[in-house]
Amino acid sequence: MNPFQQPGAFSWCELVTPDVAAAKAFYGPLFGWTLKEGPLGDTPYTVIEVEGKEIGGMAPPPPNQANMPPTWGVYITVEDVDAIAAQATALGGQVLLPPLLIEGTGKFTLIRDPQGATFCAIEYAQRS
Repeated sequence: MNPFQQPGAFSWCELVTPDVAAAKAFYGPLFGWTLKEGPLGDTPYTVIEVEGKEIGGMAPPPPNQANMPPTWGVYITVEDVDAIAAQATALGGQVLLPPLLIEGTGKFTLIRDPQGATFCAIEYAQRS
């Protein structure tokens, strides 16, 4: 099993920034990343690869949060994203984005912990 897809593992990093082109010009050369363009639904999305392996992505902020400052986010693998969303709420967290399906990938949710830090929980459709 891919160690990043076992429950509890950090499995994906994502930069949300209003200037994806500038971010690519900085991070690509800085870390030697290969950056591949592709859509995520209707949103342009850049996949970050290292040695042929996808490790993260870059995207502009969602339309309803156009003034969102640039931020890196993390995804943590879970067995059941719906159960994690409910458990996070019971433990004093807040679900900021209800579980959503990413076609071909799985389901994810955005959660704020009781201290205010945010993270995404992701349930992969298939594990490698």
